[in-house]
Amino acid sequence: MSAGAAADRPRALPSRATLRLHLRSRVRAGWARVRSSWALIVQASVAAGVAYAIGMYVFGHEMPFFAPVAAWLALGFSLDRSVRRVAELAGGVAIGVAAGDLVVHVIGSGIWQMALVLAGSALVGRFLDRGPMLTTQAGVQAIVIVGLPQIGGGPFGRWIDAVVGGLVALAFALLTPTDPRRHPRALAQAAVQELAEVLRLLARGLRRGSVEDVESALLTGRASQPALDEWRDAARSAAELARLAPAHRRHRAELERLVHESVLLDRAMRNARVLTRRSVAAVEDEQVVPGLAEVVESAALATDDLAGSLGTGRDPRPARDRLRAVAQSLDPHVLAPGDWKSQSLVLLLRSLVVDLLEAAGAAPADAHAALPEL
Repeated sequence: MSAGAAADRPRALPSRATLRLHLRSRVRAGWARVRSSWALIVQASVAAGVAYAIGMYVFGHEMPFFAPVAAWLALGFSLDRSVRRVAELAGGVAIGVAAGDLVVHVIGSGIWQMALVLAGSALVGRFLDRGPMLTTQAGVQAIVIVGLPQIGGGPFGRWIDAVVGGLVALAFALLTPTDPRRHPRALAQAAVQELAEVLRLLARGLRRGSVEDVESALLTGRASQPALDEWRDAARSAAELARLAPAHRRHRAELERLVHESVLLDRAMRNARVLTRRSVAAVEDEQVVPGLAEVVESAALATDDLAGSLGTGRDPRPARDRLRAVAQSLDPHVLAPGDWKSQSLVLLLRSLVVDLLEAAGAAPADAHAALPEL
C-alpha cells in the first residue's frame, strides 16, 4: 500500500470511544422513532384495552384473549390506518379464529387438524380479498386457535372476541385520524441532525488539528446510515399511502418532496464521509488552512436549521439563505491559496453544500450558481 493510501485510511479509535459514538447515534435514532410512533402505539394500546374490557364485561368471557390481539394487529403502530387496511387485518383475524373454532368444535385438535384449518382459512382469505394481509392473518390465527385450549365463552367465544377487537380497531381508525407526515418528518429531523453532528465534529477537528475528532466525525457518519435509510423508507411508504388514500392526498406533494429530500441528504452524507476521510490526512500533515473550520461550522449550523424545517414542515428559507452564504464563500483559491490538499477539501464541501441547498428547496441550477466560479 502506498503512503498516500495509508494516510487516507482512518485509524481505528479505541473500542470504548467507537462504542460510545455508535451508541449515541443509535439512541438519537431510537428517540426519533419513539417521538414519531408514540401516539399511534398509545391509541392501539387503548383500543386493545377497550376490546378486552368489552369481551370481559359485556360478553362475560373469562379471558377474552383474541379481542386485544385483533385490535392490536389491526392497528399496531403503522401509519397506514385506512379503513380498508384495518378491515383486512381484522377480517383476517376473525376468519382464522372462526375456522379454528369450527374445526376444534367438530373434529378436535391435532396435527392434521392444524394443517386442515390452516389450508381452509387461507383459501377462504384468498377468495374474499386479493390483499396478502387478510390471508396471512387468517392462517396465523387459525394455527393459534387449534394450538390453544378453549377457555370459556362457548364454542365460538374466541371468534366473538376477535370480532369485538376488529370492530374496536375500525372505530379507532375512523375516530382518530393520523397525519402521515408526522413519522417521516420526525425521522427526517433526526437524520439531518446526524449530518449536522458530523460537520460539527469535523469543524472541531479541523480547528484543533485533532485527528481523533475528525475520525469521530467519520464514525458518526457511518453510524447514521440506518437513520437515513429509515427516513427514506418511511417517506416512500407515506407517499404511497397519500397516493392511495383520498383523505391524505392533500399531503402528497410534501411527502413526495420528503422522499426527494431523503435522497439528497443521503448523497450529502456520503459526501460528508468522503470529506471527513480526506480530512484525516490533511490534519495529520498539519496542512489545513484556518478558515476551513469556520466554513464547515457554518455549514453545520445551516444543516441544523434545515433539520428544524424538515421536522416541522416550515419553509426552509432561513436554512437556504444560510447555505447560500456558505456556498458563496467556497472559493478554493481564496480559502486555501496554493494549498492543493485544502483546496481538494473545499471542492468536496462544495458538492455537499449543493446537495443541502437542493434539499432546502433551491433549484439545481440555482444551487450550482451560488458557488463561486473556479
